[in-house]
Amino acid sequence: MAKTEVILTENMVGLGAESDKVVVTAGYARNFLLPQGKAIHSSAGNERYMASLQSKRAEREAHELETMGALNESLSHLLLVIKVKTGDGGKLFGSVTSGKIADELKIQFEVEIDRRKIDLPQAIRELGDHEVHLKLHADIKGLLKVRVESENPPPEPEDEAKPKEQPAKAGA
Repeated sequence: MAKTEVILTENMVGLGAESDKVVVTAGYARNFLLPQGKAIHSSAGNERYMASLQSKRAEREAHELETMGALNESLSHLLLVIKVKTGDGGKLFGSVTSGKIADELKIQFEVEIDRRKIDLPQAIRELGDHEVHLKLHADIKGLLKVRVESENPPPEPEDEAKPKEQPAKAGA
């Protein structure tokens, strides 16, 4: 298979970041990367362009790091409350997943976080307070406090729900 060297102009998952020189098959470069504008041929003339891409990349990464640091600081002070449907004994119908947590963050606090940045090894299946780890950036790991509450009010015990009626006195 023929290989060729190209310079990426944008981040490609599994391949590299912008301004990286990568070796790919000639067909992949010719049929996908080059026509889509995701890469340019690696040549002496494109070296200056690569240098400008590297400076743009460094600027973007510094901005991302700063933004994620501020986001981590603000999220550490929040308590995310998620209401779920429950059955008898407070048993959840379904579970709370990272997608649900991301949706609730957007609804309650207008904070958009990709669900893949929420590190939830297993879905939450119990009511109560939980700590969820966040992977906001390669260098920044955060913690979010999540409270899972029942959407249904807990059933009242039969004894306390109705006041006891006094028997009517005969002849009164």
